[in-house]
Amino acid sequence: MRPRIQVRFLLHFDAMMPVNAAVLPLAPAPAGWIRDRSFDLSLIVGAALIALGTGAIVLASPGLFMPVLFADIWLLGYHHVIATYTRLCFDRASARMHWSLLTWVPLALLGAVVALAYGVGIWTLTSVYLYWQWWHYTRQSWGVAQIYRRKAGASGIGDDPRLYQAGFYLLPLWGILHRSHQDPGSFLGGPLTVVPVPEVVVTVVAFATIVTLGSWFVTRVAAWQRGELATAHTLYVMSHVTVFSLGYLVIEDLTVGWLVVNIWHNLQYLLIVWLYNHNRFQSGVDPAAPLLSRLSQPENVVRYVLVCLGVTVLMYGAIRSLVPSLAVAIIVSQTINFHHYLVDGLIWKVRSRPLQRTLGLGT
Repeated sequence: MRPRIQVRFLLHFDAMMPVNAAVLPLAPAPAGWIRDRSFDLSLIVGAALIALGTGAIVLASPGLFMPVLFADIWLLGYHHVIATYTRLCFDRASARMHWSLLTWVPLALLGAVVALAYGVGIWTLTSVYLYWQWWHYTRQSWGVAQIYRRKAGASGIGDDPRLYQAGFYLLPLWGILHRSHQDPGSFLGGPLTVVPVPEVVVTVVAFATIVTLGSWFVTRVAAWQRGELATAHTLYVMSHVTVFSLGYLVIEDLTVGWLVVNIWHNLQYLLIVWLYNHNRFQSGVDPAAPLLSRLSQPENVVRYVLVCLGVTVLMYGAIRSLVPSLAVAIIVSQTINFHHYLVDGLIWKVRSRPLQRTLGLGT
């Protein structure tokens, strides 16, 4: 009888013991994909690998730089500018909402660009482009990271947001300060004048970047150990760190480094714009926007790309055929670039409630 009594006692005693939550397996944190695993890995990993792989090819065979640059400009660069217009004027409601961005804003920018080119010198456009595109790439990357952060939710992050934001921005700052200190003298074939930066400034920012990003990485390791790692957001920030480090710090040639970041930025933007349009019309074809809503259906993704590329060829082909000189071509090209930068800063604010609703983010 004693064994039976002992078993009953142990079972009763065990039932009375408080459950220690620390020893229970933690439920895995949501990955935080903004669409699905395949799409998000294409956006996060695929775009970075294509950009880095292209940079490696150009570094190994410098003679391929011009063909690669040509392909990047026509297939991605111009295309990603046209993608902006799918949000501005591919349907009447959008065109009415953004009418000022489509009319007087580009005219005002054209006047400013002409004044700089002829009043100061054509070199100013190259210099302004270097710094503005750097800021544009940084801000877009921050916006995409915020999309993933919001998708994961506060419980899926668990770090100090100030530390995270400091590290995120300090790395690109270190990169552009390094390029300014490097002072390459030319950029994309044009004369370049940079802001003079002492080496000590670059060193201080480099130290701050390493400390903050190292601290953030520790928080990610801790989250992984707790089973709370926000996979998509963490992967995205790692891609941001990798691309900006190689593009602005590791690759010696400014133009090749720019090419890597530019390809990454363009691919990223094209995928985000398609996702926005798809989510906007996920219920089907909208009679108020028949063309864009039809193209934005998943089964029409190839047609969507072909239409955007067709508009790209028509618009930029017409500009190239009508431009009388290289100086005018540079002025027109930079006006379009600067307009794109300005517009993107206004229409892609992640804190915007309509944008959050379309992308399915928590508010």
